[in-house]
Amino acid sequence: MFGKADLQSLIEQDFQAPVLSVSLNTHPAEESADTYKLRLRSLLEGKDLEEDVRAVSGYFDTQFDWKNYRSAVVFSAQGQDFFRAYPLQVRMWDQVRTGSLPDLIPLLNAYNAHSGNGVALINQQEGRFLAFEMGELLDEQHQQGEEVQRQKHGGGSQTTGTWRGDQGAGEISDMTVERNLRSAADAADAFFKQYEVRRVFLGGTDENISSFRKFLPKRWQSLIVDEFQLDLDMPAASVQEAVQELLREEEQHRKANLVEKAITEAAKGRHGLLRVDDILSAVPEGRVQTLIIGREFRQEGFRCSGCEYLTVQELSACPFCGAKFEAIPDLSGMLVRDVLASGGSVEVLEGHHALQERDNLGALLRY
Repeated sequence: MFGKADLQSLIEQDFQAPVLSVSLNTHPAEESADTYKLRLRSLLEGKDLEEDVRAVSGYFDTQFDWKNYRSAVVFSAQGQDFFRAYPLQVRMWDQVRTGSLPDLIPLLNAYNAHSGNGVALINQQEGRFLAFEMGELLDEQHQQGEEVQRQKHGGGSQTTGTWRGDQGAGEISDMTVERNLRSAADAADAFFKQYEVRRVFLGGTDENISSFRKFLPKRWQSLIVDEFQLDLDMPAASVQEAVQELLREEEQHRKANLVEKAITEAAKGRHGLLRVDDILSAVPEGRVQTLIIGREFRQEGFRCSGCEYLTVQELSACPFCGAKFEAIPDLSGMLVRDVLASGGSVEVLEGHHALQERDNLGALLRY
């Protein structure tokens, strides 16, 4: 399972040879393995890294589990004996790219959406908590509360849970339900902390969810993405499918808001940038908190061989250290790596009109 440590390893790896980066959708319910292999062969056709093409093809021919995974991301740099393959349970787009660094954009897009997802399924007596990472179930726990006694009705005008001759029984049941929901909220708090949950989804009836939310600590209330009516006993795979469906819409809305914020901040001359050269200057200074990059971003540039200053302008010598520049066919890999290495985040968008009008690149700044 791909995780934070894998991402950090890719960021820190020193690449001295060209890298072949492959992402491939392999959902077994949509196409056959042979169809996906033909698509991969077409994507790899014409790539000049022959040893890497053989290594990637060999992985999919002999090692990849076509029946149980929905996608895969592979990085190969045979010039320095480097190969990493990550079979995944989330959807990826088909793409093959070569460069001096691995193309992390497809993987980051999936990781941002599908890491740190936590679910709490609640009824009046029980709680069930699930943690998902990159589409796979990390763990689940159950919280069993006290049995809730169902009281008889003494007449048509009686309040549910109370009957003549047993005044206060309804109140006792209400207290039991409240204790159960408090205990469930405490258990959810511990569970979500353990698995570093970044998004919370709540399942159950509207009434139970509303009561449960009141007992959740504020840090989790602020991370609630959505609520849905799911049965407590629903299989984990079905819960994950429901979460992924909700995430698609939520992610589009969240990313669109980021673009609008960057545009607004840039217009006010504050904490946003939209010009490529301005962003290239801010990244090495560690000023970029969030890099917003379109899937379609392609930009040739130049890097100083001395101080590693980046620019899209072809200069004879670096204005800062006087060293010569080397041409970089695509700056996206360096931008992504440097922002992540400085503790920033990278958000990937696809087909966003406002970002496309601004060269598919934007940034929100720390200062």
